[in-house]
Amino acid sequence: MFSKSKINEPGPKTADADKPKAPETGLTRPGGDFVPTAPRTKVAASVLSSDLTVVGNLKTTGDIQVEGVVEGDIRAHLLTVGETATIKGEIVADDIVVNGRVVGRVRGLKVRLTSTARVEGDIIHKTIAIESGAHFEGSVQRQDDPLSTGVTPKLAPPMPNSIPE
Repeated sequence: MFSKSKINEPGPKTADADKPKAPETGLTRPGGDFVPTAPRTKVAASVLSSDLTVVGNLKTTGDIQVEGVVEGDIRAHLLTVGETATIKGEIVADDIVVNGRVVGRVRGLKVRLTSTARVEGDIIHKTIAIESGAHFEGSVQRQDDPLSTGVTPKLAPPMPNSIPE
């Protein structure tokens, strides 16, 4: 009625058991195609040092710490603007800490301006903290989803008097 399991019993070895197995990394397919795997540990933040100037946009799902100059938009998970940093462009991140200078719009779920922050632009946030001593010129707007691209458009500037003839 019941039979004894043969899982743990030694048995005759098959030809496949004698061959050494290649490590299974999940990085390549049989055709040689690269297959990315999810990182198993938290990846360190990318750091742009104080002697670096970047002209162009930066986009990552990870963290960025900027100490130099960026002339372009930045999109990240966590963005830390260092005291020596200057960013000229829009920054969008889940969590933003500004210690340096930002000229442009700031959009984040959590925005923090420290006492050394200098921001010239609008801030769209879910939560905000502004320390005493921070310099800020612009407007502040709270939104439940500040990361969405559906930002309310501003009115177009008035056109010069162009009356059709």
